[in-house]
Amino acid sequence: MTDRRQVLTPDALAMMDAIARTGSFAAAARELGKVPSALTYNVRQLEEALDVLLFDRSSRQAQPTAAGLELLHEGRRLLQELEAVANRVKRVASGWEATLSISVEDILSTATVFDLVEAFCSLRPEPGATQGPATRLRLRSDVLAGTWEALISGQVDLAIGVAGEHPNPGGVELRPLGEVPFVFCVAPHHPLAEVARSDASPQPAPLEHDQLIAHRAVAVADTAQRLQPLTRNLLPGQDVLTVPTMRAKLEALLRGLGCGYLPEPLARPWLAAGKLVRLQTVSGEPVAQLHYAWRAERGPASLGRALQWWLAQLESPTTRRALVERHLAEGLPAGNSMQPARDQTSARTLAQTRVQAQSTAPKPARPKATRARS
Repeated sequence: MTDRRQVLTPDALAMMDAIARTGSFAAAARELGKVPSALTYNVRQLEEALDVLLFDRSSRQAQPTAAGLELLHEGRRLLQELEAVANRVKRVASGWEATLSISVEDILSTATVFDLVEAFCSLRPEPGATQGPATRLRLRSDVLAGTWEALISGQVDLAIGVAGEHPNPGGVELRPLGEVPFVFCVAPHHPLAEVARSDASPQPAPLEHDQLIAHRAVAVADTAQRLQPLTRNLLPGQDVLTVPTMRAKLEALLRGLGCGYLPEPLARPWLAAGKLVRLQTVSGEPVAQLHYAWRAERGPASLGRALQWWLAQLESPTTRRALVERHLAEGLPAGNSMQPARDQTSARTLAQTRVQAQSTAPKPARPKATRARS
């Protein structure tokens, strides 16, 4: 019996498609530029290799059997995938990476990240092109040292929102992204809010550590697995509710499940709507200095076109500001005056990225204990 891998070829799948579309062996032979006897022989070879009957020959028209219909369906899918692979290979050869992996710090604006993704997918690599870049994007969210670890371990090509305090192993370029101030928040019904309200002085005294330690903190776990995980704003012996994301932490704080620091832009609409209360502590209000970083061991000339495009967007002060500041307050009533609107910073970012997207794309040129941010 003929090896099925030798006969189940793209040409054989195209032959099946032609027979099914034209309804006869003779018509399919004319379309493919073959004599009918050669086509009949090829179909018999295919049937023998698969040990199935592919066409019912009892009628004047070539009717696929159930097995033939399955091969026809799968064959058409495979032919489309082969064509897509050929197109991707051609585009990758022009300087576009096959995959671009990006780590985004959890405290940054998800909406702005996806504005950038949308603009990237709208790119047309060359004038007149009908398809976007060959590069497949792979996004992930990390926290604290996890963002830096993802980059230096080679898991990602670009890290957005890394702290500048980590030692550079070499070959990593770092640029400032912006500052993120943090504010200490609780729900209005939380006991600490009542402590603050009971202080009748014009300038309530900051909460001391011995007052805070009696209350559960809500913290986001550091995603680092090999680097020393970082701890932020937690007190020794304090009860901690650990959550996976800053949005989960916000939800926990709104429910009065604990206390903790939030990025001020994320907390802002909830504070203004009275859903959260901002309190002062003796630790003050920390400010995170964030950066974006990428691997460039072989110099700028070695960067792929997709990474070049993302770096070009991050050079824009408007884009960097939107990443740091633009947080949509999902859950507040739509008509709430404190709901952040998709205007000003957001609109400028969208306009900028879409104009750039419509233009020609750039030319090639062992795990430690979990720590957390409270």
